[in-house]
Formats: sequence, structure tokens, C-alpha cells
Amino acid sequence: MDHVMAKWEIYGLTFHASTILMSFVASIIIFLLFFIGTRNLSIRPGKLQNFLEWSVDFCRNIIKANMSWDVGGRFIALAVTLLFYVFVSNMLGIPFEIYNKETHEVWWKSPTSDPALALSLSIFVIILTHIYGVKMNGMKGYLKGYVTPVWVLLPFKIIEEIANMLTLGMRLFGNIYAKEILMILIVTFGVSGFGIEGANWFTYLLSAVTAIVPLVIWQAFSIFIGSLQAYIFAMLAMVYMAHKVEAH
Repeated sequence: MDHVMAKWEIYGLTFHASTILMSFVASIIIFLLFFIGTRNLSIRPGKLQNFLEWSVDFCRNIIKANMSWDVGGRFIALAVTLLFYVFVSNMLGIPFEIYNKETHEVWWKSPTSDPALALSLSIFVIILTHIYGVKMNGMKGYLKGYVTPVWVLLPFKIIEEIANMLTLGMRLFGNIYAKEILMILIVTFGVSGFGIEGANWFTYLLSAVTAIVPLVIWQAFSIFIGSLQAYIFAMLAMVYMAHKVEAH
């Protein structure tokens, strides 16, 4: 059973419809989470406010581990946004997927399993590091970083920038895509009746029961993978930012 990405054709341009839809869903979830959690701030916070405050402190520690707070404090909103967006996006495809049975077009999935979105996020982060590198160090100081300590490092540093962009996005995409593919395979096995042609209801029931345990285990592991990849993405974004805004 081959699942394909749902697409929209508009004026000759192809858009990944499911990725756009699920990105919107992830954004709405995050907006509601912060809106509800910060609507009535209290000195004695409830569970949701406590969780959000812990999350901000977690991102603050990520920044402090890579640059001084005087410089990195301005990136706290970026770190929190990246962490929550990537985490929620990774989680969306875990409980279930929705697809068209006739066309096999997937509509509900993790948007980060689309390489276009994962690479767009990484490109956004890398471009932002260059913008702040110029803004905070000036053009001369920014360009000097490419020839320090010796000018012969220039081509290697350009290659490093490209490699950072590719690995940041492809690491996220690869892990989430593999997570969803294996989950689809387990579910397919569960409804296949062991692939026996003309199998009776008991065979289908037995194959479904057989698939339950590995499915539950894999979903639990997928939560770990999704959480870890969200942390790695936010952390590496701050690492790359530190390399551009602070002198090393």
C-alpha cells in the first residue's frame, strides 16, 4: 500500500497540500497552548503555566550553553518557537494517519516528514544566522569570520555552511520519515491477515492482535525520537547562531 503526498496544483505550481494543512494545524495548537497558558498569569502557576515556564527556562539554558546571555537573550523567542513547532509537528503523525483510500493520498501526518518543509526550516535558520551575523558584527566583522585564522579556510567554511544547512534539515526529515514509514508497515501488517489470500476473520483478528504490541512500542519510541529531534534542531540552531554573532 503506497501512500503518496496530497498535492494542489495552482497556476502550474505544485503545493504539498498535506504539509501546508498540517503546518497550519501545528501552528494553531501552539498558539492555543500559549494563549491558554498565559491568559491568566499567576504567581502560583497552574500546571500549564508551569510547563510553559519550564520550557522557556529549558530554551534559556540551551542558549546560555552556546553564547553569553547578553548576546543570546534576544533569541529566546526563536528557540522556544523552533522547539515547540518541531516537537508538535513531529508528534502529529504518531497517533494516526488519515489518507484517501482510493488515491492513497495522505492528509494527516507529521509535516516534518516532508523534506521540503524540513529543508525550508533549516534554510530559514541558516539565513537568519547570517542576517544577525552582519547586524551584530558589521559586514567587515562578518566576512572576517570566513578567513580567520587563515584565508585558505574560506572554501572549507563555505562548504561547512552548505553542509550545516543540509544536515540540519535532512536529519530531521530522515528520522521522522522513517518513524512514519515503519508505523505504516506495522499497521499494514496488522490488517493484512498475514498476507493469506482468502483469509477468514480469525486470521485477520490474529494478525491485528500480533501487530498491537510492536505498534505500541514503536509509537512510544516515536515520541522519544520526535522529542529528541526537536531538541537537537533547536540546540543546533543556537549553536550556528552563536558561531555568527560571537567572536570565537
